[in-house]
Amino acid sequence: MVRGNRRQTRVYISLGSNQGDRVGFIQQAMQLLKDNLHIRIIECSSLYETQPVGSDSGQWFVNAVAAVETDLSALDLLTICQHIEERLLSLHFAEKLPGTTGKKGQPEKEPGRIIDLDILFYGDQIIETDDLQIPHPKIKKRAYTLVPLLEIAPEFMHPVLKKTIAQLHEELPLPELIYLFGTREESE
Repeated sequence: MVRGNRRQTRVYISLGSNQGDRVGFIQQAMQLLKDNLHIRIIECSSLYETQPVGSDSGQWFVNAVAAVETDLSALDLLTICQHIEERLLSLHFAEKLPGTTGKKGQPEKEPGRIIDLDILFYGDQIIETDDLQIPHPKIKKRAYTLVPLLEIAPEFMHPVLKKTIAQLHEELPLPELIYLFGTREESE
């Protein structure tokens, strides 16, 4: 295989977790992205702790955004992101076989997802399929994606809205609470 002949695209991927070892899951997902020969990590934002949106679980999320370069198509990258989500789930819950019990003898439930990877932007492309929408449709309303993006790509231009990340951040109507990881008071 001749390397270097395929076009590289700058992509922004959001990583978030609100279960278990939230920071550890994000670090492991970043390592799995890095281990892929078709993905090169350019930069990663700081970790942020963010208020859950539309959830009463009370468990805050840890979020970050990674800038990567890839020669993969957007759909192939989506498949890899989904594989990473599934792999981390199976790695961390493989020891919990069906029928094992948790607290007070209740069956242990495997969570639906312990990490979420979303492709926010794939270069300046606009992609709308049944499986994938790029730019991510909720990005303009969510501080948990805009704040990490603001850190690493404030001048990136949203290809549909024709506004920079900094402008979108300024226009957030009612942003959820967001803290640099480790700075939130537990009473929040």
